[in-house]
Amino acid sequence: MSDTKVLEAVERYIRGEMNPDERLHFENLRKTNSEIDQLVVEHTLFLQQMNRFGEWKKFRSTLHDVHTDLAEQGKINSAKLAGKAKVVYLWKRYKRVAAIAASIAGITTLTISALVWSITPQTPAGEIEKLKGEIYSIKNKTNQTDKELNKVKNSITKSDNTIIYKTGGTGFIIDAKGYLVTNAHVVEGARNIAIQNSKGEYVAKVVFIDAVKDIAILKIEDESFKPYSSVPYAISRSAGKLAEPIFTLGYPRNEIVYGQGYLSAKTGFNGDTLSCQLELAANRGNSGSPILNRKGEVIGILNGRQRNTEGFAFAIQGKYIYKVLDDLKKDTSYQKVKITSKSSIGGLDFQQQVEKVEDYIFMVKVN
Repeated sequence: MSDTKVLEAVERYIRGEMNPDERLHFENLRKTNSEIDQLVVEHTLFLQQMNRFGEWKKFRSTLHDVHTDLAEQGKINSAKLAGKAKVVYLWKRYKRVAAIAASIAGITTLTISALVWSITPQTPAGEIEKLKGEIYSIKNKTNQTDKELNKVKNSITKSDNTIIYKTGGTGFIIDAKGYLVTNAHVVEGARNIAIQNSKGEYVAKVVFIDAVKDIAILKIEDESFKPYSSVPYAISRSAGKLAEPIFTLGYPRNEIVYGQGYLSAKTGFNGDTLSCQLELAANRGNSGSPILNRKGEVIGILNGRQRNTEGFAFAIQGKYIYKVLDDLKKDTSYQKVKITSKSSIGGLDFQQQVEKVEDYIFMVKVN
């Protein structure tokens, strides 16, 4: 069989275009012929590199579109970017990307050279072993290149594609790794979500939503976020006691706001058993705020949708966070999400508790 036909057979095998009999025959050939087996490995890597190179070309096109968009918005002076000046500008702005592109091109060239070398007849065993080492080296460099490229893409997306957030509410951490709870109606239909407090702003996504209970669980998806060591408050499994003093922290405006009151009923509007009734001032933006008691326990999630004419506020009972979390854990990707069952701030006065928990409360911004 000629080298060309061997290469065609290898490519059909990799792409899954062989019928069962052909595939069985080819796999037996791989087992008995080490050169064919090596060629399959190398050609698979080659095709992966070509796909990545294609992705890079798409990314370069995206950069061009970003530049054009910025020029149209008047954020850069495109008139000064004609000819060589434009090349210099783009080089200064995206020189890191250019370096990554050069790296990808170099890797692709080396891979092609390795492929041609591998199909040369009577390749010495020593050269094959050397080629294996180079292939592994290429793979490691490619993985690193992919990481660098993703970082640059993310940084450009953040800096050049400003998102205007129109609505929002409040959310609070339930797992130190970066999981939060808020009301489902706060993030309903969201295309983009960001969370923000005095420590910074981070990108987040919805990982589970229960519209009936009006509870959503978010996950921080941001490289700049550093997980907490622990969560200071616990989530209560009971609805609390009548006349029990409570407080909340939320974002009805661009700074965190404290509110204090008491539990006035163990059920919500018209006897709703999902909720409890609070004697508490609640404003737009407080939706999703935690309701805490003196034990340092979250007994509910303030629900800004439920209001009546007498001015009471309502909160989804904290115990339903556990039930929503159980539903989330049916997805094996989230089985390690855990809620703290013991508070470390119980017994402190409200002022001290606020100081301990305010960094765990976030403004939820939605687009």
